[in-house]
Amino acid sequence: ARAIAKTIQDAEEEANLKINSAYVTVPGKYITIVQNSATKDVKDKYAGISIKDVGASLMIAKDIEVPEGKTVIDVVPECFILDNGNIVQDPIGAFSSTFTVRVQVVLLDKEYLKQLSAIFRKAGIEKIDGMVPITLAERNLVLDRNELNDNILLLDVGAGNIDIGVFEGNKFVYTNTIPLGGDTITRDISLVLNINEEEADKLKRQYGLALKSFIDNDNEIFLNTYIGDSKNKTIRSSELIEIIEARIEEMFSLVNKDIMSQGLKPRINNVVLTGQGITNINKSDVAGKITLNIPVKISTGRLVSTIRPSYRTAYALVRY
Repeated sequence: ARAIAKTIQDAEEEANLKINSAYVTVPGKYITIVQNSATKDVKDKYAGISIKDVGASLMIAKDIEVPEGKTVIDVVPECFILDNGNIVQDPIGAFSSTFTVRVQVVLLDKEYLKQLSAIFRKAGIEKIDGMVPITLAERNLVLDRNELNDNILLLDVGAGNIDIGVFEGNKFVYTNTIPLGGDTITRDISLVLNINEEEADKLKRQYGLALKSFIDNDNEIFLNTYIGDSKNKTIRSSELIEIIEARIEEMFSLVNKDIMSQGLKPRINNVVLTGQGITNINKSDVAGKITLNIPVKISTGRLVSTIRPSYRTAYALVRY
């Protein structure tokens, strides 16, 4: 709550606005996606499908039997099917006496929502306007035009979590969270080398490489904050990279296990990596391809390079 209050205060001073409510991204592990569809008669078939017709169809599609402990937070339209069988993304103005909308109804754990609302109230925000799964918000920012129509596994590796999103074109299929990230690698380096986390993070950034086999020069590294008897402790860069490699391999192994258990792996054509926890570690895409056995690339979405990494998720949420 304190962190959010501080962020709000900074934003208010910067923008010279009073902030009263918020949109929030939520991690995939609290999300359930339900596929649904609804057919709607067009009110005036001679005037074409109206915004009202579309809104009404989404309300019908949203009306599902919600499992206990869950609540609906979003309805994501995948496509609209006209009475002549044509599939369109935007049906407004099209002439059709009826149409069918295919949607994904996004559910959130009620318990998590309760906790989130309490935290925001403590931070002075009474109302959460909307909640969006992280990977759903980021999809239009980090995927390029071809990937938006492909079967994609989007992996956002942050400081503490990996958020998984599976998309089949416009269809939001699956999302989850694995509690490992860039900070986990930093802690590994700190523990194994017996140095403080600040130095560990510095070394990770300086020598960040995901695979030992790609080392050019196996340099000596002097450890400044070594907590041990030796005053002049040195290691080889290969020892450092070995620590990074082991954790990155584990991260991709856990992602692999998750998509396998969901039966999704055979349907995924490409993997797109984003997030500050991994994209600055060289060859992390190659490490991912070895473990997942699916082509992996660092995100090259049109807008990715123009947005500072620490603002990407918030910017993606605004766009969504």
